[in-house]
Amino acid sequence: MVRVDVLKASASFLCIAGGNAAAIKRQDVMATGTSLAKCPVKMADYDTKYRICPDTDFVGTSNQIIDGVADVDACAKKCAQTDGCEKAVFDTKGKVCHVKDTYNEATLLWKVNDQFTTIQVEATIDVAKQGSWTDIIRLPVIPVTAYIVPEFPEASRMLVFSSWGDTTFGGESGYTQFADYNFKTGATSALTVTNTHHDMFCPGISSLEDGRILITGGSDADKTSFYNPATNAFTEGPVMEIARGYQSQTTLSNGNVFTIGGSYSGGRGGKNGEVYDPATDAWTLLDDALVEPMLTTDHERIWREDNHGWLYGWSNESVFQAGPSKTQHWYGTTGDGSVKEAGVRDTVDAMCASNVMYDALNGKIFSAGDAQDYDKSAAYTSAHITTIGEPGTASKVERVADMSYPRGFSNAVVLPDGTILITGGQRKSLVFTDTDGILTPELLDPQTKRWTKMAPEAVARNYHSESLLLPDGTVWSGGGGMCYVSTPGASDSGCDTSVNHADGQIFSPPYLFNADGSAARRPVITSLAETAVPVGGTLTVNVEGNPCVSFALVRIGTATHPINTDQRRIPLTGHKRAGGSTYDIALPEDSGKLLPGHYYVFALNKRGTPSMAKTVRITL
Repeated sequence: MVRVDVLKASASFLCIAGGNAAAIKRQDVMATGTSLAKCPVKMADYDTKYRICPDTDFVGTSNQIIDGVADVDACAKKCAQTDGCEKAVFDTKGKVCHVKDTYNEATLLWKVNDQFTTIQVEATIDVAKQGSWTDIIRLPVIPVTAYIVPEFPEASRMLVFSSWGDTTFGGESGYTQFADYNFKTGATSALTVTNTHHDMFCPGISSLEDGRILITGGSDADKTSFYNPATNAFTEGPVMEIARGYQSQTTLSNGNVFTIGGSYSGGRGGKNGEVYDPATDAWTLLDDALVEPMLTTDHERIWREDNHGWLYGWSNESVFQAGPSKTQHWYGTTGDGSVKEAGVRDTVDAMCASNVMYDALNGKIFSAGDAQDYDKSAAYTSAHITTIGEPGTASKVERVADMSYPRGFSNAVVLPDGTILITGGQRKSLVFTDTDGILTPELLDPQTKRWTKMAPEAVARNYHSESLLLPDGTVWSGGGGMCYVSTPGASDSGCDTSVNHADGQIFSPPYLFNADGSAARRPVITSLAETAVPVGGTLTVNVEGNPCVSFALVRIGTATHPINTDQRRIPLTGHKRAGGSTYDIALPEDSGKLLPGHYYVFALNKRGTPSMAKTVRITL
């Protein structure tokens, strides 16, 4: 791997005194349009309420546009005289004051631009109720797809990738740009993967029992690649029976992988299911695992209608398809395969909606948001919980409280305590835009069915974004954008690069804070007695510190777009041995609920604060 540094601003500053605010001019800094989470310089004050950051802009709706404003102080005064004004922008060249929309209700993207100076009330965030975000983490590529590298005793790295270009894609190329981000040290490196002859842009992705990551299709639509965490290397896999892009796939109860759909690339229509068997290293087409029942209705037709299925491996080598079609289905993966309708989730389709199995013991699947059509379609606020039981039986669907915001292209992560974090999305699904993006995440408690608004993210996360749970109980949220060009290596001069986000942020949920904002004390898993445990076996965990009352296994994620079929949570209790801090945890006996593969092991205290996770491998 070739080491590259995360983007840093190198700057010199010129201070100019005058008026009520001391202007601090920034020279030779980040490029215009660079997203910000905080001012790159020490902010000046207007009176005691407003903070001034030069050479930056809030991109988004203006409630008022006032011409002929003399200076920054005068613009700040206009904001102070306007009810509810918390943000304003002064155009230093045009002498125009923009009074912006309300802070938590609109997309206001903070970006570098030397024509403007921003004015804002410093946000008061109650981290114990709203959590907090890190500064923006710059990457060498747009993280369209991301996965956590399974490591022992605990994970420390995330691999992300785009296409043949760091921020560009277009047609088959035979190679992919990767970045390796160590979320413990902050180190970032870049790598071009060429040896598998595979442009992995927008693929299917799954983790296998042995820890390898299987990446299928995408721009090179019949190709497959393996990433092996033991060797930190990629190898070429067998081609699929059907070429696919934008398909989904899921690991099965027997360790095989099922995939279906994917008419984005490799031809359109007829993308029936097929299965990969690691034992034979071969794909088998399932002629009767028909794709047609799960198609949505889209104005762009079949190119979109079989994309991004919500697939959940389940008992007896079955797969439950929860969406995005309004009807739900059971797929069988033995013999020639099969498909059977399971129920109706809604009266509309929900392409690219967030979805996650948050309680695998009880067959609980959450889904929310998105839209009827993939693109140019108004997003929903609606949310549902689907409950499944024995394969082939009818699903049960409950409409729960709506989100505060409509969200197209949002992402969902289940936290160790069973709550669900929704990040990103936009009011109308519009590919390759940040239009009306929602910066404020929401947290759902599935027990109370109530939503809580969280601290706002700094960057819109829409099309080509993703999110992942990290082993410390925080959440990575990153990506968005990409530029289509006609051929690999062609210029992106005709593209709106302002919506390209080669970056991410990490969110610390409220459970990591005490009421006074200090760090909450965590349980501490000092060790696992074993690193590999069979389905139905006993996991022995040593816990110290804050009393532990429950445990959770969360399967280590692999995400592209809103799809993370590897992500699922197993809530567990442990039997504490007398006179010590050792717990024995009986694991589920059904490998459809506890899929083979690598999991985070979390210990949780009474208030739901999780430990740092250790890694365990679940075997058949």
